[in-house]
Amino acid sequence: MYDLTGFQRDLLYVTAGLDEPHGLAIKDQLEDYYETEIHHGRLYPNLDTLVEKGLLDKGEKDRRTNVYAITARGRREIEARDDWEQQYTSELTT
Repeated sequence: MYDLTGFQRDLLYVTAGLDEPHGLAIKDQLEDYYETEIHHGRLYPNLDTLVEKGLLDKGEKDRRTNVYAITARGRREIEARDDWEQQYTSELTT
């Protein structure tokens, strides 16, 4: 996960948290979080990068809609990142 941009990490986390996430649903979630428009030219190439790295799977819902699913490797990367963050932030939550 260390070689991902912050935007790519956010894409991975959002995809992991949605049921049958598709591009527009992911885009909507990130636009709410970032409070700005996410352009397709930024969204889809970054999703493709996560697919190429083996963190997401990409499938077709219909001829116009791709769906994404987090892979087992993607889940392991999120868990490892969460563990790493916990060592620095655990005192903040007590």
